Amino acid sequence: MSDTRNPNYLDRVVDREVAEALASSPAVLIEGPRGCGKTWTGQSFANSEVFLDGSEALRIAAEVDPDSILEGEEPRLLDEWQLIRGIWNPMRHACDRRGGFGHFILTGSQNPPDDITEHSGAGRVARVRMRPMSLWESGDSSGEVSLASLLAGERCLARDVEQTYSSVASLICRGGWPRMIKMAPNTAQARLRDYLDNITRTDISRVSGINRDPQLVGTLLASLARNEATAASCATLIEDMAGEDGSPPARSTIRAYLDELTRLFVLEPLPAWTTHLRSSARLRKSPKRFFADPALAVAALAASAGSVAQDKEALGLLFESMAIRDLRVYAQSLGAHVYYYGDSNDLEADAVIEGLDGQWAAVEIKLGSGEAIDKAMESLRAVRSQIDTTRRGEPARLIVLTAFGHGYQTDDGIAVVPLTALKP
Repeated sequence: MSDTRNPNYLDRVVDREVAEALASSPAVLIEGPRGCGKTWTGQSFANSEVFLDGSEALRIAAEVDPDSILEGEEPRLLDEWQLIRGIWNPMRHACDRRGGFGHFILTGSQNPPDDITEHSGAGRVARVRMRPMSLWESGDSSGEVSLASLLAGERCLARDVEQTYSSVASLICRGGWPRMIKMAPNTAQARLRDYLDNITRTDISRVSGINRDPQLVGTLLASLARNEATAASCATLIEDMAGEDGSPPARSTIRAYLDELTRLFVLEPLPAWTTHLRSSARLRKSPKRFFADPALAVAALAASAGSVAQDKEALGLLFESMAIRDLRVYAQSLGAHVYYYGDSNDLEADAVIEGLDGQWAAVEIKLGSGEAIDKAMESLRAVRSQIDTTRRGEPARLIVLTAFGHGYQTDDGIAVVPLTALKP
């Protein structure tokens, strides 16, 4: 790490991934939503830096002579690199000329159009996805149980966590934004409403190059928030968004907005898991829609920690969203991916973690305890019975993530883990 590392920097789960990428790739691209900490992480590894969103004069100079911003002590951080359309190819060529690894760190809060990266950078650029902070990173998880240990079949044990509906709502509403983790939840929500306002007024038009209707984008964000953690179809969103005169927005417009919000990393859809089944049941294919952080869903609805705590149905869906955020962070560090399972027999698993070696684990996420956990276990056992394990292999673990209680495991090995006790 750089000697100029911010003394207030909180370690991130992706730090190891970035370090490994710098040691084995000429350049590393850290991408994720604006404000999730990409720049701070990039600075912690860089020995020189240039901020392309800080000066119009600098951007103009870089457009005219892209090579001019590539010179500097390595690794060199190019922050918000996508603002300079012509920088990608000169950066690639510089990597080729210099040979070796660890020349550049690029950070970006939007996934640029394909024409910018038409030469993909394969073999030159390692991509690292960064997300808002998990509860482990923000210091809100004890880390008594690691996801890696669960997948390895180790015993699950964690002390009882003293959570209430109000404290869970506070964690959700504050979110995982590094600058906000010490803020009161409603203060963080005020800043996140500003964040979404910038998205609707400026960022979504910038990423598409087309002027977008801020009011329609805001209406779409509110509809997405009402349908957080569901596989709501485009038709469902359009019906939800119909104006007072009953006139719905065009399907093509909504599809374009959804694509742009995904490219801005505001949304991160959860894909459906594909596998072999014992029965003739059909697997669902549509992704579930999630905000990058559940705090954004709350902000899109202009809600508060108090109102979220009182609405148990909404709180349950938002807790699921927070758990998916954390699982994605932890699974990525293990080289795994997160999906969801759903079939035509209405069997579901909120998450399926699949490793590079084909190892898999099914997860149910429950806000409540007692009967809710029992039902979650029954659901996981039913899902396991549907999977053709002769072709897919037995699950490494069945896991119930909860908001309350202690961590333990059943006689048949199902792990029950409070989210505030989990780490990678």
